[in-house]
Amino acid sequence: MSGMDKDTVWRYIHAERRALAGHLATLDAEQWEHDSLCAGWTVRDVAAHVISTPQIGWREVLRMTPLMLKGYHRAIFEVTKELGKAPVDDILAQYERYDGSTHHVPTTTHVEPLIDALVHTQDVLRPLGIEHEMPAEAAAFAADRAWLLFAPVFGTGIPRRGLRLVATDTDWTRGRGDRVVEAPMQELLMFVTGRSAARVSVPQ
Repeated sequence: MSGMDKDTVWRYIHAERRALAGHLATLDAEQWEHDSLCAGWTVRDVAAHVISTPQIGWREVLRMTPLMLKGYHRAIFEVTKELGKAPVDDILAQYERYDGSTHHVPTTTHVEPLIDALVHTQDVLRPLGIEHEMPAEAAAFAADRAWLLFAPVFGTGIPRRGLRLVATDTDWTRGRGDRVVEAPMQELLMFVTGRSAARVSVPQ
């Protein structure tokens, strides 16, 4: 993984949370209920999920443990759908209170909130036709972590065998295959986290 100190990582996280909050504050009621890029989650669900991570401690983790018997994905889905029932004003107030937090969920690292902030911002905004560019340096750092975790741990179904990913806007390359995927760094991060909306062309 390329080097980035924790303070820099947190600065990127806080900036992305605040950028997302700024966009959320402009949405109308219909947009809040619009489908996100995450299957089964609305914009409101994803927004609530992103700002929940600074609020989750060991007590909340232990409370979620029985749900994990249904599988990781199902547990997160159910918890997020519950969080998404909060009124819009309450969700926005959580961003004001927690957007500068450096807390992360127990058992995770400080990099997971970066992946959440970067990718979920796109999950919210792209279906609404709103463009928001990720910082390439932050996207590269997040993609290193995602490259290690998402396909083997979260089962994104990324066809990694034979692929070499090459960023066109920063010095980042992963994989050793003959099938080269060249794209801006933010699109490669979307790709390695399993987003079908990633703007990449994968050679057959």
